[in-house]
Amino acid sequence: MSSLSELLAQKAAIEKQIADAQREEKSGAIAQVKALMAEHGLTLSDLSSRNAAAPKRVGGSKVAAKYRNAATGETWTGRGLQPNWLKAALASGRTLADFTI
Repeated sequence: MSSLSELLAQKAAIEKQIADAQREEKSGAIAQVKALMAEHGLTLSDLSSRNAAAPKRVGGSKVAAKYRNAATGETWTGRGLQPNWLKAALASGRTLADFTI
């Protein structure tokens, strides 16, 4: 059975081999990309995002408010659940048109 120090030495040697292999693969990939760029007459500016598809927006966009509580200034866009102030006003007999901006 190997001792702890021998195992740690093996681990260090393996980690060094991994780092060396990664470095070699990376330099090979860089050389391959440079060769392809030279073959096709490409520059770094040709690889800019202007040629790529526009990135998709992840979040939703801001929507203008459609309804306002004149007493408090609170607003609602008309999307999602109705706010409590609007529910209470509608329950008391007012209409949605009363709050339209």
